[in-house]
Amino acid sequence: MPSDPLENLDPKVLGERLRSARKAAGFTQDAAAENLGYARTTVVAIEKGDRKVDAGEIIRFARLYGKEVSDLVNVRKNHQPLVPQFRSGFAASSPGSELAFDKFVSVAEELEALAADYLELERLCEAPLPKDYPPIYRLEGSYNPPQELGEEAAGVERSRLGLGDAPISDLRTILEDAVGLRVFYYPMPSPLAGVFACNDELGGCIGINSKHPSPRGNWTLAHEYGHFLTTRYQPDAVFETGGRWARTVNEQFADSFASNFLMPRSGVNRRFSELKDARQEKIRVADLFQLAQFYRVSIQAMVLRLEDLKRLPQGTWDKLRQRGLRPEQARTALGLTDPAGNRAMFPQRYLLLAKNAFEAGLISEGQLAKKLRTDRVTARVRMEELDDLIRENTGSDSNLLGEDLVLPNPP
Repeated sequence: MPSDPLENLDPKVLGERLRSARKAAGFTQDAAAENLGYARTTVVAIEKGDRKVDAGEIIRFARLYGKEVSDLVNVRKNHQPLVPQFRSGFAASSPGSELAFDKFVSVAEELEALAADYLELERLCEAPLPKDYPPIYRLEGSYNPPQELGEEAAGVERSRLGLGDAPISDLRTILEDAVGLRVFYYPMPSPLAGVFACNDELGGCIGINSKHPSPRGNWTLAHEYGHFLTTRYQPDAVFETGGRWARTVNEQFADSFASNFLMPRSGVNRRFSELKDARQEKIRVADLFQLAQFYRVSIQAMVLRLEDLKRLPQGTWDKLRQRGLRPEQARTALGLTDPAGNRAMFPQRYLLLAKNAFEAGLISEGQLAKKLRTDRVTARVRMEELDDLIRENTGSDSNLLGEDLVLPNPP
């Protein structure tokens, strides 16, 4: 028998569709509740996804709002390619004249090409990307400000991913391996910091400007993950100096999420208190740089976070800048280097798939070089380096790792 479409539909998605249908039909929540014989709180709970509905109730909603039942319950797919998503988003938001439209589109085209190559390698090797996507967070209709919702979501995601309140040493690997996002680092024109887009074929795809230092890239990556949690099928671009698409509720959520995800309240407060105790209730600017290094964020992000937590007076960052603080020079003087991080253009899994596909004769040497965005000689060198890395980390030859094991029959 065919499955009940309600079983495969996220209650929050259904609630959002019911809310849109109600508004389109010109009903207030009070009027809808009266016509359906519900309390207003019931309609509110259904639209927020907090209360499930059965098939009979869906029919009543559809009749009241003048909709087909299928309009409300069908699991919709988004197969729109990434570049058209960016084109419409750029045109609608006009992020600024600093970045020419053709340069912006070239960044989007590269993200789509990289993701498509990744998907092709998976299909050739019969190794689909494992995904563990969290449900979409709905901001519409919430009475809480986006900053609070961002902090709440950061706590939920840290718990779901088993991060506790410790610093995140390799955010990229977590989002790739534990969530199933496709993350690439490649050069982008200024002032672009990163881009995000998603469709049902390629999944969630994030591009980070490889020209930026690691702390900046970490922030951009966390910010874009915040968009994946909320506006999953709407593209996003992050700019260096506030010229983002718009200062919308979704942007405020993403900024709050990034701050709380990278610098959790409990962990930062505890570490700051330890520093104060060690300094006998005094904190030096150098200590703030050490703290930023510990959490792999910029000094600006750390100072603003401490202001937000009321551990530093409001305006501390502005005063430091007015007094001539130059972060890069200060980091050099303190002997702090830019954390190397995981900033290769391709995920490690992408390289392994390319190697397996080439060695199995599924792609030619020329195709391998194209997928690695390099020439044939360099592609061969990359494969040899990957062999060395595999032997170094496992003590095994890569051919052995590709062998099938004989498994016992299930009991």
